[in-house]
Amino acid sequence: MSTILQVDTVTKRYGSLTALDGVSLSVDEGQIVGLLGPNGSGKTTLIKILNGLLHGYEGSVTVDGHEPGAQSKALVAYLPDREVLPGWMTVQQSLGYYADFFADFDMHKAEEMLLTLRVDRSKRVRQLSKGMREKLQLTLTMARKARLYVLDEPIAGVDPAAREVILSTILQNYGENSAILMSTHIISDVESIFDRAIFLKEGRVVLQGEAEALRAEKGLSLDGLFREVFRC
Repeated sequence: MSTILQVDTVTKRYGSLTALDGVSLSVDEGQIVGLLGPNGSGKTTLIKILNGLLHGYEGSVTVDGHEPGAQSKALVAYLPDREVLPGWMTVQQSLGYYADFFADFDMHKAEEMLLTLRVDRSKRVRQLSKGMREKLQLTLTMARKARLYVLDEPIAGVDPAAREVILSTILQNYGENSAILMSTHIISDVESIFDRAIFLKEGRVVLQGEAEALRAEKGLSLDGLFREVFRC
């Protein structure tokens, strides 16, 4: 088992604000790792750094041995926490857009996923419900043959029934030679798929470990631990 993502003592400041404070973590091949914390804990800042979207930080980040840049971006499939597709684009056009942009995009796999998720390929993005837009963006991300899938709040905007479908789609569409880092503050619906969990609070890692070991040691579910760690 090899390490795909390695983060060592990363600190990121915005003027007097410290968004990340000495964060260290790793994600190994074959793992699904939960990056857990409330809004403002530093999850999105960290994700932007490892995707090469933020610079000027202290410490080191490598993805499959590469620092964030052109080589690492080719290995990472990133699902941001906001919608990125233009509303005028049809679902079918979005597939072509991703196929042109990413050499590892699997068109057949994407079409099968859209069929399973019941997303109408003839519709424009703006005609889709919020849940359907979430499913489309997830499909475009998971249809890549990436080493690391980084999912930023993939279930935050959908109802519980849709969450189940989305999680099933995630589990079925990443390979044993890849890994997933999933940022979320909605724990109860997703903790069953996590191999490891990392808790971020005010820019610091306050708890991390194997999911089962954390449950056994603390006598709580990951959701219960989250409530304990982030209790006001």
